[in-house]
Amino acid sequence: MTEGMPSVRSVSLGYWIGTGSRGEDDAQAGLSHLIEHLLFKGTARYESLEIDQIFDGMGAELNAGTGKETTSVYSRVIDEHFDLAFDVMSDMVFRPRFDDIDSEREVILEEIAMYEDDPQDKVFDVLGEAVFGDHPLGRSIIGSSEVVARTPVDGIRAFHDSRYVASNVVIAAAGAVDHEALVELARTRVPNGGRSADAPTPQPAPSVLTPRVLFERKDTEQYHVCLGGPGIPRDDDRRYALRVLDTLFGGTSSSRLFQEVREKRGLAYSVYSFTGQFSDTGQIGLYVGTRSDNLAPALEVVARELERLQREPGTADELLRAKENLKGRVVLSLESTGSRMNRLGSAVLSGMPLLSLDEIVARIDAVSLDDLAEMASELFDPAKLSTGGIGPDEDLFRAALGPLAPQPVGA
Repeated sequence: MTEGMPSVRSVSLGYWIGTGSRGEDDAQAGLSHLIEHLLFKGTARYESLEIDQIFDGMGAELNAGTGKETTSVYSRVIDEHFDLAFDVMSDMVFRPRFDDIDSEREVILEEIAMYEDDPQDKVFDVLGEAVFGDHPLGRSIIGSSEVVARTPVDGIRAFHDSRYVASNVVIAAAGAVDHEALVELARTRVPNGGRSADAPTPQPAPSVLTPRVLFERKDTEQYHVCLGGPGIPRDDDRRYALRVLDTLFGGTSSSRLFQEVREKRGLAYSVYSFTGQFSDTGQIGLYVGTRSDNLAPALEVVARELERLQREPGTADELLRAKENLKGRVVLSLESTGSRMNRLGSAVLSGMPLLSLDEIVARIDAVSLDDLAEMASELFDPAKLSTGGIGPDEDLFRAALGPLAPQPVGA
């Protein structure tokens, strides 16, 4: 998939692979993320240092990322270096050697340790487990230390070979790119294998979820708290209404949560809402980090704002401002070759329609106050929300949740 941008001299190139933490069982937890790292450790034709030197020599960016359902490897180069970038990246994606992995195992074990020491990130996985339980969607993307440390090379290679195949990969480019030239590069340099029978079908999303409260004790200066619940799938037409609602509730500096918790009362430095979509479900939530003295007052304000969202999901002024904010962010993002490449790759891999900018703007403009009310009632009812928390005192944390009751309390 390509999108030409005649006004630029750069190209953003990405390989989108249909594998992520959701497609792993417990014995594989973390292999998608481990392989993402190992792609940089050498290929059939390029040594690890040589890969670094090539991209440094081109003044180019090269990176990768792993999500719940996808892995991506991406670069941004000037047009005259595109062929070389494609050649190296194709080798990385389809022909990694996996013959020097122990040092990278140690790197990822350090990354896991660093992650465990960062409660502001870790609390989102605590919430994920509270919402989705033992389903793979409730597991951290980074994986298990035991799996990373002990999975043999043959197991890693088999995992790669079952997922990194042509039928499970989208190649996307945006910028100074010629479509037919890219097709020819792919024809000559990408192995045209079918999807392996060894690649499992990811578990369907749980149909019934009971709200829970989960807490991890750590000696932190702040309490880190997330509230959230199931959302809507990425192909749900109501996703535009949800994005507008998220924007006015906690997505901007003028949003309700930011104004009421931080600006008016000074109860937190960081407070915001968020949404995420998957193939057959999604997740909504909010985050607040605050000191122990402010924990109960902050959560009391959050409870009031959730209740207000049920009564009054948006005023006419809020709706207009949120729509314009969202349209502005969409338009500005599409001036970036990287954003356009990401849109192509992620949409085609997940089977989503590629809408024009005018179509996206029209769908945002069509969102009504009734649409916001439907989303608020379905997704943001406090009685349906789970809670994840990290901090030094569990009793204090649970006592502060009082205004958010009723919520079942889990182990």
